[in-house]
Amino acid sequence: MNTKHISKFLSLVLRHNPDKIGITLDEQGWTDVDILLQKINAQGKKVTMDRLKEVVATNDKKRFAFNEDETRIRASQGHSIKIDLNYEPITPPEFLYHGTVPKFIRDIQKQGLRKMSRHHVHLSEDRITAMRVGARRGVPTILVVRSGVMHQNGHEFYQSENNVWLTETVPSEYIDFKE
Repeated sequence: MNTKHISKFLSLVLRHNPDKIGITLDEQGWTDVDILLQKINAQGKKVTMDRLKEVVATNDKKRFAFNEDETRIRASQGHSIKIDLNYEPITPPEFLYHGTVPKFIRDIQKQGLRKMSRHHVHLSEDRITAMRVGARRGVPTILVVRSGVMHQNGHEFYQSENNVWLTETVPSEYIDFKE
């Protein structure tokens, strides 16, 4: 199993469907590494601890994190299942960015950015990252979010371990659609 496939599989079981291989996640999304490896290998996918460390270390989006002694692992954000990542609210930069595709613009203009099945709306600190995120679905469109003003108006922001900015929703009045 190559690194990309392991990463996709970890995203599935650590963010969306731990039951797929019979693991449990605690309230903060952590699971035991030894049990995870045992369950993955029982599925016929050969993954060692060294390989798992490589996947965590080389994932370009830093989607996964170990605890300090590497006995537990979790996804950094993007869960569709109930998880409390214990992120503290912090002040965002003046502007954040969101990558999307043109077919969603009309809905975003009407309803803003919504978290959909995730816990939060995901925002990037730079245009390049937002461009990569939007490009997953086609030709990207970059939206500029006036996060500083949002924060001043009472919206809370969080930053995940892999530097993704998170917020509950982004009303359309805080989005610049002219990028």
